[in-house]
Amino acid sequence: MSVLDNSVSAYAASSQGKAGLWADKARLRRVLMFGGVGLFLAVAGIIYLMGGRYVTADDSYVHANKLMVSTDVSGLVESVNVHEGQQVKAGDILFTLDRKPFEIALENAKAALAQTVQDVESTRASYHAAMAQVAAQQAMANVNAATYNRYQALAKQNAIAPLQVDTARAAELNAKAMTASLQQTAATLLAKLNGNPGMPVEQAPAYQKAKAAVDEVQRQLGHAVVRAPFDGTVGEVDSLQPGTLVISAMSAFTTTSAVGLIGKDVWISSDMKETDITHIRTGAPVDISVDTYPGCQWKGHVANVSAGSDSSFSALPAENASGNWVKVVQRIPVRIAIEKSECDRPLRAGMSAVIAVDTGKRRLARLLDGR
Repeated sequence: MSVLDNSVSAYAASSQGKAGLWADKARLRRVLMFGGVGLFLAVAGIIYLMGGRYVTADDSYVHANKLMVSTDVSGLVESVNVHEGQQVKAGDILFTLDRKPFEIALENAKAALAQTVQDVESTRASYHAAMAQVAAQQAMANVNAATYNRYQALAKQNAIAPLQVDTARAAELNAKAMTASLQQTAATLLAKLNGNPGMPVEQAPAYQKAKAAVDEVQRQLGHAVVRAPFDGTVGEVDSLQPGTLVISAMSAFTTTSAVGLIGKDVWISSDMKETDITHIRTGAPVDISVDTYPGCQWKGHVANVSAGSDSSFSALPAENASGNWVKVVQRIPVRIAIEKSECDRPLRAGMSAVIAVDTGKRRLARLLDGR
């Protein structure tokens, strides 16, 4: 019985030990489970609060100065001096129009200007001649008036016939009328000289009009040679060939032919959500990556944030007058100036990019600031 009792006692002690061990393991599992979840949430919360410093946007593209270079005069293309992809400097000739029509028009304008000079000088000479005639006629009128006065005195003495008095009177009146007519002619000529008989030809309105016509044709002749307005790369020239008729932009709604030119200055334009630009400021540093060059990074800064959203500049802005209005997050254009890159790779207009703007504010700081 003693051996059996010992066995039973040993079994009972062993069962109690195992039960205690299982209870300890259960408590440990509960501690690890709840403690681990709590620790994970704490770490995640710390990471979240310490994050949010960078605002990223993948709706970003490389932009550059682009221009379809044409001319404001119409004519036939005589020569095309560039080809696709050619690097040009400001002032380099892109293409030229046939200059002959403009040269002919310039000669006509110069001839008209010379004729105007002759007309002004002729008017001046005519004015001086008219003044001389006025002086001569005035002298004749004075003689006729004196003759009439003498005849009147003689008629009172019955020394001459009344017919002679009447004839002298008619001569006096005729001389006065001729004098007035000549004075009017001289006044008309003087008006054409702007009231100044010694006026330089260059101040005459007719001369200025003819000179303006010469200057305009000279300008058109100069614009028959189309030059690059800035340094860049020729991007499109296939539509322009010798013999092509170029229609002036002033004569048509759009130019029919032009040379595409892309400038060397490039920047990044990103349409960012309005909720992401809260802490973006001008000058904030930006990290830039371009899809075309994986692994390459560019540095830049925020050049400016647009004063209006994309929709505010739309030709047909959205109308939200109906009752089923749905709020849509607006996009604000942000321009990023490129400073430097880690690799020497060319950026081309239209390439896709991803930007990360350093706002300098973590989420914790925003919460403390109440923003």
